Amino acid sequence: MSYLPTIGLEIHVGLKTRTKMFCACLNDPDEKHPNINVCPVCLGHPGTLPTINKKAVDAVIKLGLALGGKVAADSHFDRKSYFYPDLPKGYQISQHEEPLITGGILKGIRIRRIHLEEDAGRLLHESSSTDSGEPASLVDFNRAGVPLMELVTEPDIKNADEAVAFARELRLIVRYLGISDADMEKGNMRIEANMSLSANQQKGTKVEVKNINSFKAVHSAIRYELERQEEILKKGGKISQETRGWDETKQKTVSQRSKEKTQDYRYFPEPDLPPLDLKEFDIESIKVSILELPEAKRHRFVQEFGFNIGAVETLIENKETADFFEAAASELKSKISNTDYKILYNYFTSDLRGIMNEKGTGIDELKITPEHFAHLAAITEKGELSSRLAKKLLLKMFETGDDPEVLKREEGMDLISNEQALELVVKKIIENNPKPVEDYKKGKEQALQFLIGQVMAKTKGQASPSVVAEVFKKLLK
Repeated sequence: MSYLPTIGLEIHVGLKTRTKMFCACLNDPDEKHPNINVCPVCLGHPGTLPTINKKAVDAVIKLGLALGGKVAADSHFDRKSYFYPDLPKGYQISQHEEPLITGGILKGIRIRRIHLEEDAGRLLHESSSTDSGEPASLVDFNRAGVPLMELVTEPDIKNADEAVAFARELRLIVRYLGISDADMEKGNMRIEANMSLSANQQKGTKVEVKNINSFKAVHSAIRYELERQEEILKKGGKISQETRGWDETKQKTVSQRSKEKTQDYRYFPEPDLPPLDLKEFDIESIKVSILELPEAKRHRFVQEFGFNIGAVETLIENKETADFFEAAASELKSKISNTDYKILYNYFTSDLRGIMNEKGTGIDELKITPEHFAHLAAITEKGELSSRLAKKLLLKMFETGDDPEVLKREEGMDLISNEQALELVVKKIIENNPKPVEDYKKGKEQALQFLIGQVMAKTKGQASPSVVAEVFKKLLK
C-alpha cells in the first residue's frame, strides 16, 4: 500500500527591532550575559502593562505584502495559556482569531496566516551547575518578550526537499526585507513541521516535530518521521497525535508530549492591549519600501549577465553580495564594451571570496569598493595584467582598499610585452619541452597553453600572455 504524505510548516522568526515586543528592553540576540535585558513587563510581574511595538507590526505587514498576503483591517492580541519554565507569565501574548496577515504564496506553497507574538526565554541545561555538582537547568530571560513572527503554511508540502526549499527562500526574503537576520544558529529562526500519512483517501493523524534549528535537520527530521509513521501503519498500528522533538545526535524524532488542541490553550483577547486598527498604519509606504526580492533578482541577473541559475544563486545568497556584484558589473560595463561578466564573476566567487573566508571578513567589512574591483577585472580583461599578477594584486587591494592601477605601479607589476626580451625565455622553454612542442606542431592547441604557462611561471606572471603566444607561434611555424 502506498501512503500520501501531507506536510505543513510553522516557522518562527525573531524580528530585528531595537526593543522587545511589549516593553522597552533591548532586543539583543548577541547579549552573552543572562538576564540583563529584562524588566517587570517581560518578566511577567503582576500589575505591569504591555505596550505594542509598532516596528514589529510594520515588519510583519511588510513580509505579508511581499508574499502577496492580505493585511487585516482589524486585528488584536490574545492570551495563549500554557506553562513552561521559560515563559514567565504562564501565558504567551499571541494572535489567534485575527492574525495580521492571511493568504499569500511562496514557491507554490500557500500561506495560511502570519501573526505576531512574543518569544519565550531560553533554558540552559548544565551537567554540574550547583555547588553540590548536581545537574541543573538555568533560565535566561533575555529573549523573553522578543518580537516573534509566526508563519503557518497550508499542508501543501509533499516532501523534505520542498520543505527545505520553502524555508530557505523565506529566510532569504526576510533578510532582503531587513526585518530579521534569521540566524538559525542563534535561534532567531526556528521551524516546526506538521506531518501525516494518509492511505485510501483517509485523513492521517498529524504529528508535530518542534524547534528544528537547521535546514539539514529539517530535511532529516521530515524524512525520518515519515518513514517512522509508514512503518507503524504497515504493521497495522495507529499514529498518536503528539508533539515530537528532533534528536540531532541519534538522528531520530522523540516523543515529548501529547499534542495540545486549540481549546487547551484557552485563547481569549488580551485585556491589557487595545485592538489594532490597521488603517492607522501607512500600508502604502510599507509597500513602497519593498525593493527587489530574490526571485525577481534571479531572473534579472540571468538575463543581464548571461549566467546560469546556479551561478546566480551564489550571487544573491545575501543582499549585500548581490549589491556589490551588481555595482561592480555596472562599473565594468562602463569600462569595456561587449562586456563578458564571467571574469568578474570568477574573481568574485573564487579569488575574493577565498580571501574573505580565510580572513573571516564579511562583505560589509570589505575595504575593496565595487569600482576598484571592476577596475581590476577590466585591466586583466584588456591584457594589462596576467591572471597570476591579478590574484597577487587582489590581495594587496584587500589589505589596503586602493585602486589596482595605483598598486600595480607601486608594486612594479607591469607586464613584459617586449618580443625580443620574451623570445629568449620562449626559446629556452622550447628547448626544455620537446614533447609539448611536438604535440603543438601536430595540431594540439592545449600543448600551446602548457608552454605559455611555463613562460608565465618563469617570469613570475609578468609576461604578457598574448605576446608570449605570438612569439611561440612565430618560432614554431
